Amino acid sequence: MFKKFSAWFACLMVISISPIFSLVALAVGLENPLGSINTPTNLIGKVIFAVLGLTGVIALVMFIWGGLQWMTAAGNPEKVTKGRDTLMWAVLGLVIIFSSYAILSAVLNVLK
Repeated sequence: MFKKFSAWFACLMVISISPIFSLVALAVGLENPLGSINTPTNLIGKVIFAVLGLTGVIALVMFIWGGLQWMTAAGNPEKVTKGRDTLMWAVLGLVIIFSSYAILSAVLNVLK
């Protein structure tokens, strides 16, 4: 019984104090921690561009991996083919990432 009461009391305290904290933040002049993100479109754009950056890093790692496979093939045609295919798919992935970046930046500029 006491645990339920204390949990509800803590929730009520947080709910009642949060407007006071927001007023204090306005009076002090605290900045938005998200920076220039003030609309949902900006937030979605930042998230999408971050994901595209991570996929670019993955494509770069695959490009390096394919090059290493090809260089260490030692004349084995199967390993050469495997390394060449990895390089080809990494290049295709980079093309897709760059084109999606261009398309998304154009669409988000229109939505601003």
